[in-house]
Amino acid sequence: MPATQDDLGLAVYAPALVGDDGRPLAIVHGMERAFPGLRLGWTISDEGQRIPLPERDAWVVQERRDGGFPLLRNGDDGYRVTLTAWENPSGLAAGSPPHLEVHAALPSNAVGIATAPEVLEAVAEGARAFWGHATPFSAGVEISRQTVHPLRKPRSPPRGLPALKFPEHIRAPELPHRLGWLNYWSDAAARAIGFPDPARDADLLSRARRTATGGWVVRLTDSPLDLDNPAHLDALLRAYERLPEIGGRAGPSLR
Repeated sequence: MPATQDDLGLAVYAPALVGDDGRPLAIVHGMERAFPGLRLGWTISDEGQRIPLPERDAWVVQERRDGGFPLLRNGDDGYRVTLTAWENPSGLAAGSPPHLEVHAALPSNAVGIATAPEVLEAVAEGARAFWGHATPFSAGVEISRQTVHPLRKPRSPPRGLPALKFPEHIRAPELPHRLGWLNYWSDAAARAIGFPDPARDADLLSRARRTATGGWVVRLTDSPLDLDNPAHLDALLRAYERLPEIGGRAGPSLR
């Protein structure tokens, strides 16, 4: 079930699951703790019907589909929250192994917006992610169009945003591929991009917090990112300028 224009789309990128890996349940339980009253106790049939999962935890452990777990959702059709994960056979960087992607959708109402930082942190740390983000769907679509290639995707990024590289041109999996409204950077990712620098990051640090594992959750703008808002677009551009390692822009030119 794809995100809609009204959703906050959340994605984190982590090492692939191995063996009897406990991360799927850690992700599910962490998201439920972070979002007040949330119970991800249903899945969706091929026909789009909601199916209750009375033994949800056992189901998550057993249904290791596509190297992750099938879609989970809450029981309120008017207040939809979803969570799913799969293994991406491509690497996050040049020569790196397959990776786990975890995707969630939150409503962009007051509760969804207020809890999004905690949900992003919980999902990312449960997955032991390298990096991740939570971004309104419409802004996320435009940010995805920043990834270009002179032969494979020869176009200019929107709104004067910088061109970002494809994963095979990024030197390490810890380097985030893009920015979002809320950004999760593991301790390794933060070190790889040179964050924080107290002399240059006062603005970012004013909307950032450290996580229990030494990572960071960094909010670019106080309200959800809206690229039609000049102040929001400027904040995104300034963050890219400050952190050139994001999207592989500090590396050699594309070939």
